[in-house]
Amino acid sequence: MRKTVALVTVLAVSFLFARPVVAQGATVASVVPLWERMKSLYLKSVEHLPEAKLGYKPTPEVRSFGQIVGHVINDHYIFCSAALGEKDPNSADFEKTTTRDGLIKALKDSYAYCDRAYAMSGAKVLEEVTFFGDKGSRLWVLNFNVAHDSEHYGNLVVYFRLNGMVPPSSQGQ
Repeated sequence: MRKTVALVTVLAVSFLFARPVVAQGATVASVVPLWERMKSLYLKSVEHLPEAKLGYKPTPEVRSFGQIVGHVINDHYIFCSAALGEKDPNSADFEKTTTRDGLIKALKDSYAYCDRAYAMSGAKVLEEVTFFGDKGSRLWVLNFNVAHDSEHYGNLVVYFRLNGMVPPSSQGQ
């Protein structure tokens, strides 16, 4: 029951974040703490999980732990390049990365790229862009990125629990 409530909560939060943001006075600074939290949780997750478990998947039909992290890395470039108004610079498929060191490096590189978008200032953040066929502000795209990271972090939490481990977001509690 608790897992169902947690999943519904993550999906509801994702829906709320995915709505276009057009409020006057909105700034990227309102999203940066969420972005920083996701960065920390993903890095701690990859560092915490035994490397042999990167290939773990609860059923054959779903992505492995490492593939989920790789998917998130790939999408950082998609979301942040859209927010920045740039061509996606990523040509790799990080879902194929199978080592802890490889995922850590790729995470940090994607963070460095996206940090530029989360440092955006002024009216630029409210400029309208089209992303996945929807129109919204650049800030909306950055919110969507955090929501996407949150959604997949929820997958990782379940993978940790299924392996008898405590996820980083619950450690020390």
